[in-house]
Amino acid sequence: MPASQPSVVVPADAGPLPGQRVRLGVTTPMRLDSGAELGPFEIAYQTYGTLNADRSNAILICHALTGDHFVVERHPVTGKPGWWEMLVGPGRPVDTDRYFVICSNVLGGCLGSSGPKDINPTTGQPYGLSFPVITIGDMVRAQKLLVEHLGIDQLFCVIGGSMGGMQVLQWAVAYPESVFAACPIATAARHSAQNIAFHEVGRQAIMADPEWRGGNYLLEGTRPESGLAVARMAAHITYLSETALHRKFGRNLQDRKSITYGFDADFQVESYLRYQGAAFVERFDANSYLYITRAMDYFDLAADAGGTLANAFRPGGKTTPVRFCLASFSSDWLFPTAESRAIVHALNAVAANVSFVEFETDKGHDAFLLDEPEFHQVIHGFLEGCAEHRGLTVRRRAR
Repeated sequence: MPASQPSVVVPADAGPLPGQRVRLGVTTPMRLDSGAELGPFEIAYQTYGTLNADRSNAILICHALTGDHFVVERHPVTGKPGWWEMLVGPGRPVDTDRYFVICSNVLGGCLGSSGPKDINPTTGQPYGLSFPVITIGDMVRAQKLLVEHLGIDQLFCVIGGSMGGMQVLQWAVAYPESVFAACPIATAARHSAQNIAFHEVGRQAIMADPEWRGGNYLLEGTRPESGLAVARMAAHITYLSETALHRKFGRNLQDRKSITYGFDADFQVESYLRYQGAAFVERFDANSYLYITRAMDYFDLAADAGGTLANAFRPGGKTTPVRFCLASFSSDWLFPTAESRAIVHALNAVAANVSFVEFETDKGHDAFLLDEPEFHQVIHGFLEGCAEHRGLTVRRRAR
């Protein structure tokens, strides 16, 4: 049967972006980790595939920091292909002929879900910094309301990389009975001091831009484009590896035969980063960048479990029922393999069902978004094994 539609959906022509949106927290505001309450709020999402009769084939995909819910179709703003088309789609490891795939824009985002750029109903003006600070836990709490609204009691799998992996872990810890399997990829159980430091550099770049206007730039008709571009440039370096940068650019000059002895983009890598920054400001909101990076900084599963990570996977004194598959990449220095191993050790300490693979690659953190056949094979195999264990009998459509 087709997936049931939410009772309150904003039509695609009601806003600048296509897709589905649902208003949540209408009668009861959602309590945030900060103690604030938020509601009503909107969550933008996309679905792919068909929900089966017993609603047991739903996979939730959680996106990374600058991602969104447009997983496998052409992006309505950038015109680029979906950000995970190599992994998700008909005949792909996350097979939309077999599974019902859901992906939502995170709370605090800027591509349809409620965030600081939206209108505060109390004032009639953009929230700006009056939007409450959110956490990974709040993002997942909103996703849980969306999943319930779609009539799904238990997700077959939750999967995501980087910040998406943090959401996967939060789902498994906060709602273990609502998740059959979990794939946290290239992630960590808490944000490291180094990563917090990188985020602070980006936030300071935004806030130092005179057009930021104390976060009120939308109200004043400006945009801190320079600051946001620099934040993106700094972050983008962390997604790559030194080997990947050297292979792609080396010390090659950009459209010239010799250096200029000036501060134009002499080198190809400089031009590349400037392009990345300029493209990013066209699709992302500066305040959302502040909020989402802060949510990652605050993430710490062990802190919420008495300081011992293993306790997070022992709800009520019982071993988590969730089946885990963790993946890391050898050249990822943003979320190095040691971070994944720490999660695996915690899961082993409570005798949880867990598998783990480190993939050899020189592509850095972004490897989980790229063409990595062995990684794709492992995800396919894990999902197939989970489907067999659960007795999931969804068949691929005839072609």
